[in-house]
Amino acid sequence: MTVLLLFGGYAACYFCRADLSVATPLLIEDLGNHGVSHSEAIIRLGAMTSFGVLAYALGKLFLGGLGDVWGGRPNFLIGLGGATAFTLLFAAGGALPLFTVAWIGNRLTQSVGWAGLIKVSSRWFDYSSHGTIIGILSVSYLIGDAIARRSMGLLIEHGYGWRTLFYFAAAVAGALLIANALFLRESRVNAGHREARANPLNLYGESELRPANLAALLLPLFRSRAFVVVCLLSLGCTIIRETFNNWTPVYLRDYVGYNTSSAASMSAIFPGVGAVSVLASGWISDQLGVNGRSLLMFLGLGVTSVALLALMSMQASASGSPLPVVAIGVVAFCLLGPYAYLGGAFALDFGGKQAGAVSSGIIDGIGYLGGALAGDSVARISVAFGWNGVFVTLAAVSAVAALGAGYLHVLRSRAYAAGRTVP
Repeated sequence: MTVLLLFGGYAACYFCRADLSVATPLLIEDLGNHGVSHSEAIIRLGAMTSFGVLAYALGKLFLGGLGDVWGGRPNFLIGLGGATAFTLLFAAGGALPLFTVAWIGNRLTQSVGWAGLIKVSSRWFDYSSHGTIIGILSVSYLIGDAIARRSMGLLIEHGYGWRTLFYFAAAVAGALLIANALFLRESRVNAGHREARANPLNLYGESELRPANLAALLLPLFRSRAFVVVCLLSLGCTIIRETFNNWTPVYLRDYVGYNTSSAASMSAIFPGVGAVSVLASGWISDQLGVNGRSLLMFLGLGVTSVALLALMSMQASASGSPLPVVAIGVVAFCLLGPYAYLGGAFALDFGGKQAGAVSSGIIDGIGYLGGALAGDSVARISVAFGWNGVFVTLAAVSAVAALGAGYLHVLRSRAYAAGRTVP
């Protein structure tokens, strides 16, 4: 029941993120009817997206750790409740200022949800299954994203406008909010079971006690070189991921040649293939041991660079060529499985049961500081240099991240060989 509640709740949050991506072509048309040019509309919506991602990043950095103070369940419910309320506010709006306020509020409240999920998971599941369990829960946002895009594409195909997409997303999130409020429990001790076992090489030992002060909570993390490397990897990977999350429907319509409803539906390839990757990567990492994650990340990011260069070489088409969709699927498979380790299994490896929420919040928060570039900056690059300029930039980011993953693998190999915490 715990897995199903966390899975369904976080999947519902992604209905309240995919709605903007899917609705962007419709919003561009709507702004055009009010005298805003196509290029200017892209840049203004890109800026709004960046503000939302920045709010999400800051929320993860400064609010996610509250789960280690008052428990993960309140964080998770705040994320779902905020997603529901602010999505309804967006749907009721009619101009960019209100859209921007609603989107920032949506992303800010959702920022605490994943850290809450991680905190609850650390108190329900033993460390030996964290790769598989967090892999399953990470699939929630990919499956939620894919189903949202597909279902919203069908709504567009049947003639519904962008407001309907937002009302639909809010209804899904509201239903899962009620279910989690009624049935989710903080830990398995509350349900009469023994305590979950944390990774014995985490930075805090077996303690579940609240930290004595902020320094006691944060210093062990920032003194770890491996933790800092994971944060930087999160920054690079999130730039790539958020670019595809935000702009795939626009790219498929404006460059590849799909119509609006088909572009919305086909954009589900990214989270859909990513879901398969996350499950496979989580299971394989548990078989290889905890240090197998950094090796899989190194290999995945290397192949991602090649796939992005392949996308750069593809020419525009007016007939909806399937080749760009296939290349997007390869990027998703190679990137999203390893990416899911960062704010999940890696966070628990470092934070254990005492600091799992703050560890996850910092890793994801730094990542989304980079993800903020995927809105405004990518919009400006696509207008100035075309989509080829976007893909060559992302390929360079992926290549540098692959080198970082290789360094992380060396660090962790030495630490585990010595039988001590990661340096």
